[in-house]
Amino acid sequence: MSEKAVKTNSLGLTKKDYLGSRSTLCTGCGHDSITGHLVTSLFQSGLNPYKVAKLSGIGCSSKTPTYFLDRSHGFNSIHGRMAPLATGVKSVNPTLTALGISGDGDTASIGMGGFAHMIRRNLPIVYIIENNGVYGLTKGQFSATADLNTKMKSGEKNPFVAMDLCSLAIDLGCDFVARSFSGDAKQLVPLLDAALRHNGTAVIDVISPCITFANHDGSTKSFNAVKEHLVQLQELGFVQPQEEIQVDYEEGTTQNVELADGSHLILKKLNSREHDLKNRSRAIELLHQARDNGEILTGLFYFEQSSKSFIDVLNLPDLPLAALPESQLRLNQEQLNEMLTEFK
Repeated sequence: MSEKAVKTNSLGLTKKDYLGSRSTLCTGCGHDSITGHLVTSLFQSGLNPYKVAKLSGIGCSSKTPTYFLDRSHGFNSIHGRMAPLATGVKSVNPTLTALGISGDGDTASIGMGGFAHMIRRNLPIVYIIENNGVYGLTKGQFSATADLNTKMKSGEKNPFVAMDLCSLAIDLGCDFVARSFSGDAKQLVPLLDAALRHNGTAVIDVISPCITFANHDGSTKSFNAVKEHLVQLQELGFVQPQEEIQVDYEEGTTQNVELADGSHLILKKLNSREHDLKNRSRAIELLHQARDNGEILTGLFYFEQSSKSFIDVLNLPDLPLAALPESQLRLNQEQLNEMLTEFK
């Protein structure tokens, strides 16, 4: 019998070509599930591994870029400084696809300033927050996204209201904001597929339970607590540009969003929550309602394609700055004299 043919993507690469080193995270960590979903998305999207920049800060989440795309560029920055680093990377080489892997501590605490200005500038980046509500590398202290009155293993309760990074991102002007669960491949993979094609900042907050410090009774981000309180805003499907569009949803219940490259994001309404993806205030209202009801609302909350990205606003050249020849970087004598004349 002949061996079964290995599936390849549009670049002729196999899924193995998108893998990295073996994970050293705790067995069962939700972050490893996210890595697996991201590998699936990168493979089926046909991204060139050599044209990707993986960026991270400090934390369990920031270790995960080691576990995928071992052929790509990568930089592990200091705590909370991944967003400014990504801005520099995209400024020097806009042709690279930027993948930012952050955590709730890395983003919502020390990195908040960089996160806010990255969104303000609409930097083209897929910014994934692996959100478990704890500082896993320093023994499980509460992070800024830990829910009010959630319990540590010791029984201590969190006295502070949680920061909702999705409603914050929408309020700051982000044009692609979503939330998912590390254990929900059916929802998360299409979100990643769409985010990779967005010309601007795409923020995906992924609830990723910590198996070591937050998987006990009383923790609102344990596996059981998350599964019991998950509410999907919509069911998602994604059609790659080279695939035929086939929709099996009932007539009148779907929204078909065509992206710039000809791919399609299909959204099916669930739970009778009619939601306009371009309505910022309604998206924030839904998130606040879910929080008040003790729900973890997942799905795509806000999406807009018309805004100019950071690269477009600055009119950066297609050729990376590092590759520009001296003739384009250095003024000739005539240009220099003309500039000096202006200062007389």
